[in-house]
Amino acid sequence: MAIRAFVKVFGIQFIVVEQCSHIANFIQQIYNNHLVYCLVFSAVKQPLIQEIKSTLLSDKKLRVLVQREDLIHPHVSGNKWRKLKYNLLKAQQEGCAKVLTFGGAFSNHIIATAVAAAEMKMQSVGLIRGEEFLPLNPTLVQAKAFGMSFQYLDREIYREKSIVYWANKFPDCYIIPEGGTNVLAVKGCEEIIQNQDFDVVCCACGTGGTIAGIINSIKPQQKAIGFPVLKGADFLRDDIQQYVKNVNWEFCMDYHFGGYAKVNKNLIDFMNTFKKTHGIPLDPVYTGKLFYGVFDLIAKDYFREGATILLIHTGGLQGIAGMNQRIEKKGWRID
Repeated sequence: MAIRAFVKVFGIQFIVVEQCSHIANFIQQIYNNHLVYCLVFSAVKQPLIQEIKSTLLSDKKLRVLVQREDLIHPHVSGNKWRKLKYNLLKAQQEGCAKVLTFGGAFSNHIIATAVAAAEMKMQSVGLIRGEEFLPLNPTLVQAKAFGMSFQYLDREIYREKSIVYWANKFPDCYIIPEGGTNVLAVKGCEEIIQNQDFDVVCCACGTGGTIAGIINSIKPQQKAIGFPVLKGADFLRDDIQQYVKNVNWEFCMDYHFGGYAKVNKNLIDFMNTFKKTHGIPLDPVYTGKLFYGVFDLIAKDYFREGATILLIHTGGLQGIAGMNQRIEKKGWRID
């Protein structure tokens, strides 16, 4: 029995005989994939906690802290990095070299998936809601630059077809749902809260995965408030409930500004003033609405005196360029 090679994986040395050299290759590939995963997901920065100072907060005797999840990775920022972390690990464990996901043409999730997949040496496919428009918008230009291929879907087909349908149509792909929310995404978002000292944590909500992870990780005496960015988002309560075990959470439904990706001049002015005053850029789809809502509630004495409020900045800043293209005809601009 001739010895062909010594293979060391995860600290264990395997002696591989001639007849089993294919096993050595398989073991080595598992190790290589795991190494790439570790390099990608350990290279992110720890989120910065930034305190906001203002006369309003002093008068109301409140502290506001901002957790800068937008700074943990240059492209896969904020909650998107958290949601993708364990999904991409599972894709590798299942031997998938390609991931497929869904989103609109300006989706933060689309660009995040493209970048994360590229960094992990995986291919990516984006099923884009609506017809193709050329030239591509800034989001899709960037996603394409990182190797994502696109298929454009009629909105009715996009809405009606299930994950099972797409899994059967693309059997070689690991499927990640729109917005990235599933059990593994919630698991990743449970790592957002890391023993921070606060009374209330506030987060914008799209598909609900981020707030679900936060709800699962806070202490009984703490409270989570979700700010849905969709109009008529009552359905999110049931969606979130399937992932959470705690009950110390609620929704604030009044700050969607007309619906998903809808804005007005008051919101744009608030975002620009906030950035100029505090040095924190906000995106128009999620964090702009969250911060506007929280500071409006502060002005209305919603929070108890002496409370510390933690705002989760979930990133999404790449969407500013696309939004500016849409609103420039109104004479508005996000700085």
